[in-house]
Amino acid sequence: MVAAQWNTPKWPDGVSTAISGYEKPLFTFLDESADKFSDKIYTIFNDRGRTFAKVRDTANRVANFLRSAGVSKGDRAAIFLPNLPHYPEIFFGILKAGAVCVTCNPLYKATELNYQLKDSGAKVLFCMDHPEFYSTAAEAVKGSDVDTVVICGVKSYLPPIKAFLGSLLGKIPKAARHEPGHLLYDHIVTQASPTAPEVDIDPVNDLAIIIYTGGTTGVPKGAALTHTNLAHNIAALEEWGRFVHEPGKAPEKMRRGGFHTCLGVLPWYHSFGLTVALLFSCGIGASIICVPDPRAGNPPFSEVLRIVQKNHPTFMPAVPTIFVAFANHPLLDQYDLTSLIGCFSGGAPLPPQVCKQFEEKTGAVIFEGYGLSETAPVATANPTNKDQRKIGTIGFPVPGTNIKILDIETGTEELAQGEDGEVAICGPQVMQGYWNKPAETEAVFRTIDGNRYFLTGDIGHIDKEGFIVITDRKKDMILVGGFNVYPREVEDIIFTHPKVALAAIVGVPDEKSGERAKAFIQLKQGETATEDELLNFCKENMAGYKRPKEIEFRSELPVSPVGKVLRRVLRDEESKQ
Repeated sequence: MVAAQWNTPKWPDGVSTAISGYEKPLFTFLDESADKFSDKIYTIFNDRGRTFAKVRDTANRVANFLRSAGVSKGDRAAIFLPNLPHYPEIFFGILKAGAVCVTCNPLYKATELNYQLKDSGAKVLFCMDHPEFYSTAAEAVKGSDVDTVVICGVKSYLPPIKAFLGSLLGKIPKAARHEPGHLLYDHIVTQASPTAPEVDIDPVNDLAIIIYTGGTTGVPKGAALTHTNLAHNIAALEEWGRFVHEPGKAPEKMRRGGFHTCLGVLPWYHSFGLTVALLFSCGIGASIICVPDPRAGNPPFSEVLRIVQKNHPTFMPAVPTIFVAFANHPLLDQYDLTSLIGCFSGGAPLPPQVCKQFEEKTGAVIFEGYGLSETAPVATANPTNKDQRKIGTIGFPVPGTNIKILDIETGTEELAQGEDGEVAICGPQVMQGYWNKPAETEAVFRTIDGNRYFLTGDIGHIDKEGFIVITDRKKDMILVGGFNVYPREVEDIIFTHPKVALAAIVGVPDEKSGERAKAFIQLKQGETATEDELLNFCKENMAGYKRPKEIEFRSELPVSPVGKVLRRVLRDEESKQ
């Protein structure tokens, strides 16, 4: 079954199964928006905006600086920053220099960052002028190939009054001291030429970024993505989205040139936030609000609610934990979130109950999608309207993408519709491979009917209406007395309990059944519940072999920086007991 023949009556109206015109350097999206919408705001940070023209000017200067620093085509330059307005300037500047961007998790410790810098062979590192972030960066570059460190301060990006008061009161973050030879971002930008250097890019074959997987299955691996990989995703998302922009009017493609504003709550070092928020906003000429810490405020997430009310974002890509935090926020009724039109959920399964709660309180439409760092990341998406989407599924392949369900054992046999197997993806967004890891690359690809398919490690099937359903990760499946138990299915049921905020199911050893399911539950703020209460709820709502036999309440569940509940951490804790 291929995308052009995807057999479903639910395929979204007006959306093509194929697109073209995306085989171009990724930085052309910035150039095109700067040409067409030069005075429109691209980045918003602390209520101060920077236009597309200004961002391009600075990106060109960053590119010229990198050339003067000895960075050649194909060299790697790393960004170790939270969601600051510097990010797109540096990102596009690296690409305009012909270099490859390495996106680094700003929450990494020095040893983790050092591994990434060594593995990628980065020559340049951009970091934040901050007591913690800068000290981490200064330590991490030791023993790596990094010979240029650029320090990014926030003062020049703040409104004048905030910059003045911040300096006066000592509220602007700054490292106590800088290492000799490390450069200041504002200085290198001022000194460089605003005319972009000449660079010859082969978008199909030249790398744009190396983005590291989260390392939840072992040592992080760098997914090597070309300009075309990412450009396809931007074009596919624009073709896919159909929203009601004005009450009473028919859905239409997202309007270009300043109509939309994206709430940038997802970290941009991660493929989801980078592509679906930062790059997609650039592609359609939309503004993006820089949110370095979505949990800021008391109670947590209060600051981002204030930002929504003040800046009126129209769309928000987010992970389920963000939707949970919004829907369950104790002060939610004090804020107006009705500017939100559409929200893309991904990164982890979206519990149906969470979707329902968020939509009831905001009026926005959530549509769930699916992808991985290795696919730039979007491979599938639900229709962007309530009539055609199917909650609990990941929708259909985005334009130009093929999906097959293969046997779990070998990944070579295509299974019949309705059968669970490993999800495999073929399309222009699929990575070249893992950086400097040929064996690992070979292990995750299969050639079928002359096409190269990426094995995702996720189990799923295509239902009778053509929707793709992710059952679970292979490694997360629990075997209870010979029956397969998929944590996601059990979690979705538990999420329907009115007191539950987050839930995670893991397998633990059991003498009788081999394994049994254990539930870790985080209750909504102010709620109390007993283990018996939740166990009885499970008994009433699921088959015996699926039911958790034990429940542990936690004030917080471990989550990754992008909001995924880390079952692996919970399993590791259990194994040590």
